[in-house]
Amino acid sequence: MNKIILYFKEVVEELTHKVSWPTREELQSSAIVVMVASLLIAITIFLMDFVLGINSNSIWKGLLGFIYDML
Repeated sequence: MNKIILYFKEVVEELTHKVSWPTREELQSSAIVVMVASLLIAITIFLMDFVLGINSNSIWKGLLGFIYDML
């Protein structure tokens, strides 16, 4: 039981004194970078899906659908 109590005391000590926490401005800046990167990846995947025609339920079957129709 003493080992468990010592463990939690050391965890609290490390989190309060040894870890360098980001400032609010740094956190907001990082969050904006993550949101922009996520949006760019989502747009890229959407465009690939649309161009390649992965969703074959629509009229536009994409580039692959066009090629398969030619064969």
